[in-house]
Amino acid sequence: MKAHASAYGQRLLRGQTPSYERLQARLAEDGSEPHDQPRALHCGWGRLLIGHTYPNPAHLAEALQQEAPGERDIALYVAAPQVLLAQAPHQLFLDPSDTLRLWFSDYRPAQRVFRGFRIRRAQAEADWQAINTLYQARGMLPVNPELVTPRHLGGPVYWLAEDEDTGAVIGSVMGLNHSKAFDDPEHGSSLWCLAVDPQCSRPGVGEVLVRHLVEHFMSRGLAYLDLSVLHDNRQAKRLYTKLGFRNLPTFAVKRKNGINQPLFLGPGPEAGLNPYARIIVDEAYRRGIDVQVDDASAGLFTLSFGGRRVRCRESLSDLTTAVSMTLCQDKSLTQKVLQAAGLLVPAQQLVGNADDNLSFLEEHEAVVVKPLDGEQGQGVAVNLTTLEAINQAIEQARRFDSRVLLESFHAGFDLRIVVINYEVVAAAIRHPAQVIGDGSHTIKALIEAQSRRRQAATGGESRIPMDDETQRTLQDAGLDYDSVLPAGQLLAVRRTANLHTGGTLEDVTERLHPVLADAAIRAARSLDIPVVGLDLMVKAADQPDYVIIEANERAGLANHEPQPTAERFVDLLFPHSRQMA
Repeated sequence: MKAHASAYGQRLLRGQTPSYERLQARLAEDGSEPHDQPRALHCGWGRLLIGHTYPNPAHLAEALQQEAPGERDIALYVAAPQVLLAQAPHQLFLDPSDTLRLWFSDYRPAQRVFRGFRIRRAQAEADWQAINTLYQARGMLPVNPELVTPRHLGGPVYWLAEDEDTGAVIGSVMGLNHSKAFDDPEHGSSLWCLAVDPQCSRPGVGEVLVRHLVEHFMSRGLAYLDLSVLHDNRQAKRLYTKLGFRNLPTFAVKRKNGINQPLFLGPGPEAGLNPYARIIVDEAYRRGIDVQVDDASAGLFTLSFGGRRVRCRESLSDLTTAVSMTLCQDKSLTQKVLQAAGLLVPAQQLVGNADDNLSFLEEHEAVVVKPLDGEQGQGVAVNLTTLEAINQAIEQARRFDSRVLLESFHAGFDLRIVVINYEVVAAAIRHPAQVIGDGSHTIKALIEAQSRRRQAATGGESRIPMDDETQRTLQDAGLDYDSVLPAGQLLAVRRTANLHTGGTLEDVTERLHPVLADAAIRAARSLDIPVVGLDLMVKAADQPDYVIIEANERAGLANHEPQPTAERFVDLLFPHSRQMA
């Protein structure tokens, strides 16, 4: 046991959790008087209620029931949770999270250098906006900085990780100094709301944020850092175990509300849905729409409201006709319909004999090979300039459809525009999968590590396949899987930008050129499809030049948060439910 641990801290680690009254007495034993006033600190998304500063469970239960609408309060360091829950069993529940503690005497500094980003405090309004964009992408409550308890009154401090190249906020964490917050006799601290951008390619952002908080509080003479982590969050627990955190037998209690519903009701049939279906189901629940999960693994569910019933597979619903779906799935039909509508599309032809394929290549200089009916970027190879490369790509594409297309290649950025009810709801530039060198690991190891991060961030929906397309991209750069990139060097390991193959998104909705928005809406109308994701090649999101390369009848709405894709989708299905939103 650590010499700096107080008598109460030692007993807490041994599992001897005292009652409220005994806790107050032990605080006095350790040289601190019981608090005259209970402490509740606002964090911008709700309050942290320091359990042992309340005179008894009834007062703490009453405070929890005063939670503001749309917020999430947390009572932590609850010494006797069963007594607290008994005060309001229908209103309160025991949070299914583990509390972990790192004694600073156990802490060991990092043995490696993390590059490409810096840590600083959140200060300006733009910082809070960036943090909230990040939090919404991770399904967390946004911060209202106007509500945050000031630091001089014991309030929290928010730190952010900022990419050195782009200036983008790629991570954030909140810290609380317990000495300032509630005159903690043990001189502790705590960590809350650690979040890393799910599309971040920089390794170690979460670890560096935790380490920064540890070293910041160590420099203030504090003794330990506590945190709360959901009991089944294995990825986070691996990080905390590596840093030296240990389980602490104390508890947190929350109020039953719509935000916390999955925590106190447990996993329902919707738990097996992928993120693209789940985002719609969550929005339906929020509006009081009845949800029946028909097949979670297939993303199939039925929504019912006001006597209307709509069956969906992710964002594909009964409102999309079989004809419209066929027009999107058959890429040659897509091209013909869009071209007839006066929209710009690439040249196409079905794969023929060697002479036909060579003739198409000579005419367009660079081509794209893709299966006629494919999705998620499977079997697609781009910017092919030799007949040998085309033949290899054709064989790869035939694994997904016996019919294969040749298409003229158009350089530029891959833009996805989501159109719902013939209005543009979201637009994003899709970037191919990238890795960043560290001077020691091979490209193969970097790809594997990046794939693990992308899979964890997307519920297993995104990873970088080490297939012919990845290998060809490396070979064209004069590299292979065993090559070691210099520290800080950025390398695109694929040419296609599909999210399922490790690509990332850059939201450009606010700066989308009107010509591009108009082309997307005209394309949706020509296909007569109410929900569609249009893929365009563009010079830039704010320039008018484009070609439309694909139409996707099942657009991944979850990829475009914080744009209101799920809200607009449910508006389309159930217009009268808007007043419930």
